[in-house]
Amino acid sequence: MKALYFGGQKSGKSNAATAKVLSIGRNKPFYVATYDDSFHDEAMQDRVSKHQQVRQSQLTTIEAPVELASQLRAGESYIVDCVSMWIFNNLSRDESELIDELTQIFDIDCDVVFVLNDVSSGIIPIDSESRRFVDLSGIIGQFIANHCDEVYRVSFGIEERLK
Repeated sequence: MKALYFGGQKSGKSNAATAKVLSIGRNKPFYVATYDDSFHDEAMQDRVSKHQQVRQSQLTTIEAPVELASQLRAGESYIVDCVSMWIFNNLSRDESELIDELTQIFDIDCDVVFVLNDVSSGIIPIDSESRRFVDLSGIIGQFIANHCDEVYRVSFGIEERLK
């Protein structure tokens, strides 16, 4: 089972995705944390701490800001939170490399619930790096949605199944 939960910031997508992975988990699921704290952002660290408090007893955390596929094993269940941070951490990599890594994940016989921020409804960013991030988010999001068994949009904590 592969599923995608996407929505805006603070939409409730992580909570919905956590409930999903707990409902399908074969064993104690893994939380694949993609945030890279190399910027030492206190506000982001506060967000991370809140996420950790919520999941600490239910999920085992794996830190994977860059390499995802090498962290996943057959027969296990994972939540990847979030794909947006993973894209940000990999902006220097070619789009085809990211697609190849995701293809490897879809080839593993494991349950994966992906979480992605929807950044597709805003204006076109003025700087090239931000445009690349938004473009990759859309391209990667389409790839994941196309390959997932289920896709959910989350707004204000309400899930809407699209696929």
